[in-house]
Amino acid sequence: MKTIIVWYRNDLRLSDHPALITAVEAADVVVPVFIFNDSLLTGHHSSANRNRFLLECLSDLKHNLQAKGSDLLVRSGQAEEILVALANELEADEIYYSADYTPHAIKRDKAVKAALESAGLKFRGFPGRLAVSSLENLKTKAGTLHKVFTPFYKNWLQIERRQLAVLPDSLTPLATHIDVGNFEVIEDSIDTKLLSPDVLKGGETAARKRLTEFLDTGINTYQETNNNMSMAGTSRLSSYLHFGCLSPLEIETLLPQSTGAEAWRRQLAWREFYHYILFFFPNNAQQEFQERFRSLKWEKNETAFVAWALGKTGYPVVDAAMRQLLQEGWMHNRSRLIVGSFLTKDLGLDWRLGEQHFMRWLIDGDEANNNGNWQWIASVGVDPAPVFRRLYNPTLQQLNYDPDGSYVRKFVPELNDVPDKYLAEPWTTPAAIQQSSNCLIGRDYPAPIVDHKLARVAALDRYREASASQITDS
Repeated sequence: MKTIIVWYRNDLRLSDHPALITAVEAADVVVPVFIFNDSLLTGHHSSANRNRFLLECLSDLKHNLQAKGSDLLVRSGQAEEILVALANELEADEIYYSADYTPHAIKRDKAVKAALESAGLKFRGFPGRLAVSSLENLKTKAGTLHKVFTPFYKNWLQIERRQLAVLPDSLTPLATHIDVGNFEVIEDSIDTKLLSPDVLKGGETAARKRLTEFLDTGINTYQETNNNMSMAGTSRLSSYLHFGCLSPLEIETLLPQSTGAEAWRRQLAWREFYHYILFFFPNNAQQEFQERFRSLKWEKNETAFVAWALGKTGYPVVDAAMRQLLQEGWMHNRSRLIVGSFLTKDLGLDWRLGEQHFMRWLIDGDEANNNGNWQWIASVGVDPAPVFRRLYNPTLQQLNYDPDGSYVRKFVPELNDVPDKYLAEPWTTPAAIQQSSNCLIGRDYPAPIVDHKLARVAALDRYREASASQITDS
């Protein structure tokens, strides 16, 4: 009797799961397992919000597996040790998994593969993390790596997709003597003081419900509404894609023919582009992609960082976005760009501080995408645009993308009664109107911690100096 172990990681679903479906077709018994380790629970990129979301994903996966006649084994420890021991216990000789592309995942999987092969076990990876089956085939016509999104996107569109993997109606039951384990270790790891109160529910069941709602009501208008921060114009699928509750390829097959759907598909390609970049340029996890900006002189200002992190900068759209992050464990994409520009350009603080803060709070905190987006908005990544193109005026951003002020008023309630005329720059509100609006600047709401016009000039000088220094040094 052939037994195959399916090692779940960030592919927490049953639908379109090539590793699982191939195992079902090849084996008499399939044993799904998830392994907790210290890196996941308390490591550099750990997050209370994501751990709670993960717990919900795993609980839902376990329930769905049980509904098919199977179950989810849960173990804690080093993956290579757990998998060898489990294979010996179950008399399995193969372990299947969904391939991942981050530097941490690659290092981990190499160690696991070496340990398994030493024990005479086969370790076989499958696609499923991305819409494309392999990043290796995405090269320029000259055979070099893509470093700019648009040509990557054109190439990505042409890559042939695999067939969707179809799950059978039932799975083989696990032997009754197997200890399935429990979720106690992750429950104990969640620091309730670092939890956001209004977070999406995790799991494939919730993900598919959200996907259906978006395809029914939001996809066709996505191009027109996705930048409006006061509207529910985005898909809110990012966290489900990060944890693999949804297959990006399956979503792609469900998209209608519309300009909105194509605009959303382009965002899916951006996600895969950043996985591609980090896969081929793993040093991006620590340093700027653009060598000329690795000598940038960042400010050291803990007070300014705390004000940014808590949403108390005096710029309403920035503060609303940062408070949304704390409240929901998520932030609108336009908001992410605004606060990223403000941190790195207006405050002159290192983009890595923002990257780390986001990874602490975001339920969709994904190393590749978070790193890529922070480098993009800091003008140090793969984006070829000049620095001034990513240097956003927070006042204009608010007027353009929260024109009625509903986003700001939702998350910064102390500005509720400030007239629209002054909402984007409340410090310009006449004293009498501040009094009647119950919002005195400096008492009820902070004055701006930086002057954007002066900060803009300083930022351009800082980037210019770093670039000139690199040219001189070379």
